[in-house]
Amino acid sequence: MTVLAGGVVATFAVTGSVGVPLAFPIVAAALALFAVGYAAMSRHVVNAGVFYAYVSQGLGGALGVGASFVALLAYNAIQIGLYGLFGAALGGFVEANGGPALAWWVWALAALALVAILGLLRVDLNAKVLAVLLIAEVAAVVLFDFGALANPAGGAITFDGLDPANLFGPAIGGVLAFTVAAFAGFESAGDYAEEAKDPRRTVARALYVAIAITGVLYALSAWALTVGAGPDNVVAQAQDPAAGLPFSLMAAHFGDTVANIANLLLLTSVFAALLSFHNTVARYLFAAGREKVLPAALARTGRRTSAPFVGSLLQTILAVIVVAVFAALERDPVLELFTWLSYVSAVGLLVLMVGTSVAVLAYLNRHSGAETLWQRTIAPVLATLALGAITVMTIVNSDAMLGAEADSPLRYILPGLVGVAVVLGALWGLVLRSAQPAVYDRIGKGGPAE
Repeated sequence: MTVLAGGVVATFAVTGSVGVPLAFPIVAAALALFAVGYAAMSRHVVNAGVFYAYVSQGLGGALGVGASFVALLAYNAIQIGLYGLFGAALGGFVEANGGPALAWWVWALAALALVAILGLLRVDLNAKVLAVLLIAEVAAVVLFDFGALANPAGGAITFDGLDPANLFGPAIGGVLAFTVAAFAGFESAGDYAEEAKDPRRTVARALYVAIAITGVLYALSAWALTVGAGPDNVVAQAQDPAAGLPFSLMAAHFGDTVANIANLLLLTSVFAALLSFHNTVARYLFAAGREKVLPAALARTGRRTSAPFVGSLLQTILAVIVVAVFAALERDPVLELFTWLSYVSAVGLLVLMVGTSVAVLAYLNRHSGAETLWQRTIAPVLATLALGAITVMTIVNSDAMLGAEADSPLRYILPGLVGVAVVLGALWGLVLRSAQPAVYDRIGKGGPAE
């Protein structure tokens, strides 16, 4: 629901492209290529900080530390940015239903406190919470798809959203950037490898299932939105907050009660993402702390839950600071906090996946095993090329992604943060190699496969 009501609607609004639905299978195909080598690598390296470990093993410790800094930036950015979306959405929902009109940051901080508590609990409990929320939101999205396709604008189903001519234009980079952000988190199966009973099989299975299901569901829902609103009207309605997409269509087809329930499920969807990304950040901090790349205190875990509680607390503190700064400066929670940080996350994740694909290629061709030529060479090369092209288009077309003017400094500052993270991380890795060679030699080896 976060992707449909947040990402897809925003993509139509900002880019003005009707070809959004077609972007999902294209990106899904690139991610599927990436997943081949990524899953094969999981048979050799098991670590709670997957990108960091894979790049370290494939390209060396210095670049591995650079990858860890980028991963921490990317996952913190998307997690904290979502507090802006959640605060604004919950505030609007409560006020629309007769509740008090409170500032967005009040609701954001309330969610932040609950995420902090759940982040300190066991992974299996968190998985149960996420599963319940996921089932409910998928049901709502499927219901929306059915209603939109059964009641097409103009009386006939159209396929304009799947027409390549409507995607391959000046806004394609922005569309692809939003699409990549929508898939953020699909790779998180690897972050839980150390807690899985059989990581070698579990990681691969989880990756392929996640890409296939989300790719189909996202593409179908985006297309249903173009059918329900009409290809000639979907962009204009997405740009008009009063139109209330997609909930206005749900209200028209199923009534206000169902629309309100769907709106509520948007909130649970965003909350589920907040919790998931919080746990991902905590595990990256745990991995870096365990290997003493960052302070060893980050590797401390709870006695009863084994959750990385120091990393969890640190992520919570950072989120509080960022939300407080945006609130104090009276910045817009969606157009600025959510949009800006989502873009940083998208660029960071793309850079990580390109680097990881190269690392997988290098590692698997140095360590011959049961992998086929497709797994160790062909798929990683194709993934590098595909994801590299998407990365370039995302940066070049950042004005479309950010809704900014062509000469806006944001076009350079936000992607520049990712570059700074790479450089600082790599430099710190070189410092470790010189000053603490024993620590440097352990980089990326915190949880090796046996």
